[in-house]
Amino acid sequence: MKRSMYSVILMDDVIAAIDQMAQQHGTSRSNYINQVLAQHAGFVTPEQQMRQVFSCMIEQMDSAFRVQHQGSDAMLSIFGALQYKYRPTVRYSVELLRDQRQQEAGLLKISCRTQSSTLLQAMQSFYQFWIHLEQQLNPDMADFTSIYEIDGGKLTRVLLRTEQIKDDAQFGAAIGNYIRMFHAVLQSYFTGLQKDLSAPILQHVLEQQYLALRSSLKPNL
Repeated sequence: MKRSMYSVILMDDVIAAIDQMAQQHGTSRSNYINQVLAQHAGFVTPEQQMRQVFSCMIEQMDSAFRVQHQGSDAMLSIFGALQYKYRPTVRYSVELLRDQRQQEAGLLKISCRTQSSTLLQAMQSFYQFWIHLEQQLNPDMADFTSIYEIDGGKLTRVLLRTEQIKDDAQFGAAIGNYIRMFHAVLQSYFTGLQKDLSAPILQHVLEQQYLALRSSLKPNL
């Protein structure tokens, strides 16, 4: 949404009080005034939309995940541990666009905190396999071939507000469910590696799990 500069005359004491409240809310003077006026006028700001998305996203997370706010209305990180050697942590970083009216409404960046080259290579292989799962087993993704990027041990996926998503609450829930689905299949992948399952058997197990989770969680992203 477009922003413009306006000149207004306010009392110094009012500005002092606004600055104090803006600091308490961790935002700037201009942004705080914009939010207060928007609320008074019954207008939903992009910041309010993003907070609603994140609130509903967090509701989908269970005790296996840890939430970290990034000091920005547009960013939030979720951390999930893997039952694998050294219990590596996977970071799911969500970045939302201010204009939530677009189909491409944000990014999900997935990375693993590790210095192990073996683990990083395994994550890289899973990223490629996950993209295959999405493209081959989810017919809704057939037309979206350029929403993924693998770079430097990180998978970035564009978050889509599809026609099935009607509001910010549904979008937030969809993101949360998508992270849960990804993490569950990723855990099964590493469990299969530790059990030395053959590639065909492991692939079949993961495909069936993906289909079952997609049917029950319905992320629709």
